[in-house]
Amino acid sequence: MANEISFKKVVLVPGYQCNNRCVFCINSGKRDIKPKTIFELRLEIKEAAARGCDYLEFAGGENTINPDFFRLVAFARRSGFKRVAIATNGRLFSYPAFARAAVDSGLSEIIFSIHGPDARVHDALTRVEGSFRQLLKGIENVRKIFKGIIATNTAVTRLNYRSLPATGKFIAGLGLYNAEFIFADPSYGGVHDNFKELMPRISDCAPYMRDCLDIAAPRLAGATNALASCNWSARYVPLCYFEGYYPLQVSEARELLIYRNVQHVAPDYVSLDYIKGRRELGRAKPPKCRGCALYAGCEGIWKEYLRVYGGGELKPVKKPGAKKII
Repeated sequence: MANEISFKKVVLVPGYQCNNRCVFCINSGKRDIKPKTIFELRLEIKEAAARGCDYLEFAGGENTINPDFFRLVAFARRSGFKRVAIATNGRLFSYPAFARAAVDSGLSEIIFSIHGPDARVHDALTRVEGSFRQLLKGIENVRKIFKGIIATNTAVTRLNYRSLPATGKFIAGLGLYNAEFIFADPSYGGVHDNFKELMPRISDCAPYMRDCLDIAAPRLAGATNALASCNWSARYVPLCYFEGYYPLQVSEARELLIYRNVQHVAPDYVSLDYIKGRRELGRAKPPKCRGCALYAGCEGIWKEYLRVYGGGELKPVKKPGAKKII
């Protein structure tokens, strides 16, 4: 597979404050951590550029409520970043003036969080009535004026996994074909604190995730370069449940194809090799996985998941069945 994309990425977390109250939020216990000042953030942007990073993603927290957000995006572009992205709940983009200012500041990619196919599911997860309506208005406003990449992400929890196929169809119906479906992380935060209520078993939710991934199959099959033209993938999943979707529809595999390196810089930690850290600290493969044909490319499953549920659901693959799309 030819790799025509190669970025060195930094994910910058200015702070953990947010205007939603998502039940699954991994940073729910970090809201009181003091956010970085604009002076600190400008320095971190300059230092990341000096390390050779050329792709910057603002994550959080919700960056749109930061009064310095537009200035930080513009500063990142002036500092030489080829791409500047934001992951957002989209609510402030529902105001046309905000959407215009955000686009004009220099964003090249906007990643909207959509956690269900309708307000009933989405708002139950965000715990803010009207958040789905504002999100959709925000996407509508951006599509009118933005020439860059519009993407989505969806948290996969016990409360919404059965609606994933409907959510995928809804996203595709918006004309968006850059979507990521993220298996819940129970390491800490909301899912950790409410594990049994929020953490689905992989054996239960994988069929729904696969049905959701299949929505993009025709587009992937017809693409001359599916790696560049379409990202419709699952994140944080063991490959034994997704062997037919590896590598193009498994986010961790795509990362290795697209990024030379991924770094994270947050108020409470810095990781200059986030992929390595995630593999070593967050995820694990039990001994039964050692004979799996997909062992080398698989990160396993969350250690906290194994602690509570065990590894009985994991099923080593004897013959790889990954389909070659391009």
